[in-house]
Amino acid sequence: MTSCVSTGPRSYLTSTMTDRFDCYYCRDNLHGKKYVKKDDKHVCTKCFDKLCANTCAECRRPIGADSKELHHKNRYWHEDCFRCAKCYKPLASEPFSARDDGKIMCGKCGSREDGNRCQGCYKVVMPGSKNVEYKNKVWHEECFTCLECKQPIRTQSFLTKGEDIYCAPCHDKKFAKKCFHCKQVQYSALSIQNKQFVDGSHHDQSASLCPPPSVSAGFGHGTNVVNYEGYSWHEYCFNCKKCSLSLANKRFIISGDHIYCPDCAKKL
Repeated sequence: MTSCVSTGPRSYLTSTMTDRFDCYYCRDNLHGKKYVKKDDKHVCTKCFDKLCANTCAECRRPIGADSKELHHKNRYWHEDCFRCAKCYKPLASEPFSARDDGKIMCGKCGSREDGNRCQGCYKVVMPGSKNVEYKNKVWHEECFTCLECKQPIRTQSFLTKGEDIYCAPCHDKKFAKKCFHCKQVQYSALSIQNKQFVDGSHHDQSASLCPPPSVSAGFGHGTNVVNYEGYSWHEYCFNCKKCSLSLANKRFIISGDHIYCPDCAKKL
């Protein structure tokens, strides 16, 4: 913040003198008249207004000899013209900020203009207001919404897809894999390394067994997940089709759309 410098009225009355005292430009006698001293030259008010007056940065009119002039960084204003560009508050005796674009603003409007802008509504996020910051960007709390359901996320967890933001339920519904067995969403399952499995057509006694699958921890519901060549199961769904034995940590044989324990596979 800074304050403007005022030069005040610049007209004076000459004293009574016997020697000639003329305007530098028109040579009119200045005895008993108002004049302005400009660059060590004495100028009558008429010549000053016509030839010497600075132009107001706001109204673009000359700042006459009888007008109060304010200046800041080689720019000049009438006193009444020196006001906030946003709220028009007079700033002759108030702190102000000068913008890079030349605008003059009061402290309050300057703070608003300088503040971070919401990525949702593009309005300024005022200091102290409820907001969300993520990756050096800021939103009003009510503007930080899920792309899918459009609801404010507030204190809920969220996930991203590129630049898009989703609440956890919408993200899982839209992107999460579904269990091959029960067809329910597997909430934010971690990927695991694929293993080599036996083709479904080989389910006789001579078929080699698949090694015990790796299991990853899922998020949200605390459910472990088994992944295999683009398909996934909840751990509790990864059971033998015939005897329902859990195969999450055991060798198994896969046949068609089903998995079997070695003993049940021999009976197929």
